[in-house]
Amino acid sequence: MSAREKIEALDHGVLRFLTAGSVDDGKSTLIGRLLYDTKAILADQLAAIERTSQQRGQALDLSLLTDGLTAEREQGITIDAAYRYFATPLRKFIIADAPGHEQYTRNMVTAASTADLAVLLVDARHGVLTQTRRHATLAHLLGIPHLVVAVNKMDLVGYDEDTFAEIVAAFTLFAERTGIDNLRFVPISALDGDMIVDRGANMDWYDGPTLLQILETVEVEEKLLGAPFRFPVQYVARPSAASSRGYMGRIESGSIAVGDAVTVLPSGRVSRVREIRTHAGAQRRAGLHAAVTLVLDDALDVSRGDMLVHTGAPPTISRTLDAMVCWLSETPLETRRKYMVRHTTREVRARVDGINHLWNVATQARDPAPPALTMNDIGRVALTLAQPVLTDPYAENRATGSFILIDEATNNTVAAGMIQ
Repeated sequence: MSAREKIEALDHGVLRFLTAGSVDDGKSTLIGRLLYDTKAILADQLAAIERTSQQRGQALDLSLLTDGLTAEREQGITIDAAYRYFATPLRKFIIADAPGHEQYTRNMVTAASTADLAVLLVDARHGVLTQTRRHATLAHLLGIPHLVVAVNKMDLVGYDEDTFAEIVAAFTLFAERTGIDNLRFVPISALDGDMIVDRGANMDWYDGPTLLQILETVEVEEKLLGAPFRFPVQYVARPSAASSRGYMGRIESGSIAVGDAVTVLPSGRVSRVREIRTHAGAQRRAGLHAAVTLVLDDALDVSRGDMLVHTGAPPTISRTLDAMVCWLSETPLETRRKYMVRHTTREVRARVDGINHLWNVATQARDPAPPALTMNDIGRVALTLAQPVLTDPYAENRATGSFILIDEATNNTVAAGMIQ
């Protein structure tokens, strides 16, 4: 086997992961440590961080790598989600650093929507907090398949094994009540670097993998590859009168090939794919997340918001939705009020018929339905739509199983929803 073949055999592809947890648990410092210890920081970036840290009379402050907003640096907190990229010989990584403050939970939802794994930080001094449980619950609801609980600041509790064991026991009990599985636990010190990239010399009682070893080797199953074909139409293109009409968009699940039979929804008209156009020219086949233009054999009435699917494998067509929503707005949800639902490329007006129950993050139980949902509440709601949407359960397909609610008066996004 050649050197190139050996590298390709070891390559685990791309991992998108999220750091989450309560405020001051050390998420930004953890990412900085990962980048620093994997030699992924450019020399000019490192020089700027060293200069800023010296001006403040501090040791090297690695959190400055992700906390780029002026307000973040002034307050020492993360406000908006920040993205960073790095690679090792085994894998490429896209990191999303989510804010820990409760008022910025909406930004955590945004960062989690595309993640394959979540690193949930817990301060060893404080244990599992309400915001820790909230972020873990959201990661579970958003379908993140892997959760790594990193017990940080072990240096501040003397690297005590019993403290780590108590946090593991408490979080395991919470996870069992919530239905969270695929859990891993690792004790770390983001400040000193123990058990992140290198093992360090302070926790020889822990014989598990380091955080980087977990990130490099975790198996990411891309279930959308084999899922039914879903192609929400974004734009109808006809370059000239002599050209065939093409339907532009991104393949959200499955794949398509020339000659495949497709159904246009919601009309139900059937045709076949005559041509697949891409930026690189015509192709015989296109796969998951490819941006393509599909040309059909027949001249059908297709517009933005319609969906092309494989004939015989349709999504659900419905004017009602039963969904879990995370309320993101400071203005409470009002039942019987009109909102706009944006689902894939389709926008329809909707009415909230009622709240079925509220998920209590503190007790991991369903509470009776409140009169309204307030910011950061998680609840199950029923919606009636002015026009049908084309959906799959969120557990099967994130793209066609999710939506956002928009306040028509302000045009603000007020909720993120997961179709049950």
